[in-house]
Order: sequence, then C-alpha cells, then structure tokens
Amino acid sequence: MAEKPSVLIIGGLGYIGRFLAQHIHKNNLASDVRIVDKVLPQLAWLPSEFEEACAGAKFVQADASREQSLPRIFDRADGKQFDYVFNCGGETRYSQEDEVYKLRSFDLSLNVGREAAKRGVKCFVELSTGMVYKPDSSPSKEQDKLKPWSKIAVFKLQAEEELAKIEGLNLVIVRLAHVYGPYASQWVATALCMARVYKALESEMKWLWTKDLRQNTVHIDDVSRALWAITGWYTAGKAKWDDGKMGKVPTFNVVDKGVTTQGTMADIIGEVFGISTGFQGSLISTFAKLNLDSVVDDVNDELLGPWADLLAEAGITRPGPLTPFMEKELLKDTDLSMDGSRLEDVVGFTYEKPKISKELVEEVIESYKKMKWWP
Repeated sequence: MAEKPSVLIIGGLGYIGRFLAQHIHKNNLASDVRIVDKVLPQLAWLPSEFEEACAGAKFVQADASREQSLPRIFDRADGKQFDYVFNCGGETRYSQEDEVYKLRSFDLSLNVGREAAKRGVKCFVELSTGMVYKPDSSPSKEQDKLKPWSKIAVFKLQAEEELAKIEGLNLVIVRLAHVYGPYASQWVATALCMARVYKALESEMKWLWTKDLRQNTVHIDDVSRALWAITGWYTAGKAKWDDGKMGKVPTFNVVDKGVTTQGTMADIIGEVFGISTGFQGSLISTFAKLNLDSVVDDVNDELLGPWADLLAEAGITRPGPLTPFMEKELLKDTDLSMDGSRLEDVVGFTYEKPKISKELVEEVIESYKKMKWWP
C-alpha cells in the first residue's frame, strides 16, 4: 500500500482549516498533519472535539505572512517535504484597511506558495471566494468574467493571479460560496443573531433588496470532503483536465446545488424562529443603495443593544464569535451565484448536503448552544 500523504494546513485553526483537519483525522487519511496558525488553540474558540485534530504536537504557532517563519512552518524532523499544502490562511474579516488584506492575505499566499514550489510540494490548494466573479443572470462558471466585489475578493484574486505565475508550483484554486455549518461565525451567524433579536423584539425581520438575490451556500462538511477529493484527483494525474480548454491552473467552484437565495434564507429563518420575515419595498431598497453607510449604521444601532441584553439575561459573560453586527460589504445588492458542476464532472465529487435546510440551520444553532454562545 502506498504511504498516506503528509499534510500541512496553513490557517489550520480557522473555520475551514479546523474542519479539514478533523476530516483528515477522523478518516485517518494522512501519515502526518501539521496545523499552522498565528493564534494559539486556547484563544481560537476551539470546540473540544477539534482538540485532538488541531492541537498538541500537531500544532505550530507561526505567522505565515512573515518570511522568517517559513522554515518553522515547512521543515520536518525527517527532512522530507509535505505532500499537500492547504492555504486556509488569510484575513477573513470584512471592512479592514487594504494594507491588512495585502499583508495577511496576499503576502501570506505568495510567501507560502513560493516556498511550496521551492520544496516540490505535490499539491498546493489556495482557498479563494466566489465573490471574485462579475455577477450575471446565470451562475458563474470558473472561466466566466471576474470583477471582485468585496475587498477580501480583490486581494484573493490578486493572489490567485500571482500564484499562477510561480514556476513549478502545483497549484489548485478553490472558490467557495458562503460556507455554513456548526460553529460558523460569519454570514449565516449574522443572520441567525439578527433573527434572535427580532424574535426578542417581537418584530418582523425584513431584508433589503429582493427574495431572488442569490446568496449561494455550501456546507462545511462538503467543503472538507471537496478539498481532500481535489488533492487526490490532482496527484493521481488530473484526469479529464484539458489545459487548452480549461486553463493551466485547475480551478473549482465549491457550491451546493440548492441555489440559495435571500428568499430561501427568509423562509428557513421564519420557520426556525417562528417570526414573520419579508422584504423591504423597492423604495427603501433604492434609498439604501444610495445611503448604504447610514442604513447599515441604523440597523446595527437597532440590534447591538438588544443583543447585549439577551447575552446578559442568559448569563453569557464570555460571548463567543457571534454578533448581529451587519457588515456593509455583505449587504450589497450583489448576487453570489456560482455553478459547481465542474467539480462533479471532473473530480467525480458528490455533495452529501446538496442544499441548506431548516434541519441544517437548527444544527448550527445547537452547536452555538453547546458552546454557551447562544442566548
């Protein structure tokens, strides 16, 4: 039997990194795993079931955006090189200064990419976002027009383009939809926290724009499985890949088949919380488009106080990463709409959670309760 691959996960305590590490650990897929993160496990809101996969001897604390950290990150006791490197690192918060994204996302990607090429890593997976596409009436395929519409996406696309120029780098690019699942602290979490406040206020939760605005999703379990499937496919010889037609760098959208829209989310949230949900009329939406800053500030002012009260009433003194704080970049009237068929056709991947559902959203809330994050 061939030896199992050795794996390095940069940003391994982040949301995707920890689930990938756990997937590899649970299924015994690797001969050796190293988790690198600039944050210590004790400070990373790490649920206990991830400790075995992510902490202890497997963990190395290092900042991968700094060149002097590279030997600590990549060197191994036996002098061999890692087979697979997953770059799950980078800045995931919205509304930061450009310099922050340049250093923590762009520089980090190039730093580890160059090193992986130098060391002959067999497969280097760069995580990117579906927000790099120019929104269109039909879902974006991997070779469709690009026009990044969040700052994270601007710097992720720059990283994709520069990594593609590195001689000898065995690069794969993965562009993700909104990732949700247990312990998620971003997009889905914001909506759930907002809904919790509206329930407490006994008022209707209304979305801007329309119910048809596409906000495509993918479950974290499928993301972990897809990342692993892609590396296996790549190192086995990239079957069905045609450089001429598809481009030199294998690029895959990872998105479920549910075509999630704001309407989908409104229906699920209404059911889960027992609140009425709806959409602001075109008049308010038009006003919001022109005054997005003040609209976002108003919503946040309205929700943050009651959320703090809910936490206090529930005796939650150490709140987790959850907040109803609405990021302006996420409130844009822009479709996140992706076509994920290439991954299925070329790699032969199948989604186990093909669409977001009431049950899967309830599972997310249960995970928050377990962590004592949820009022």
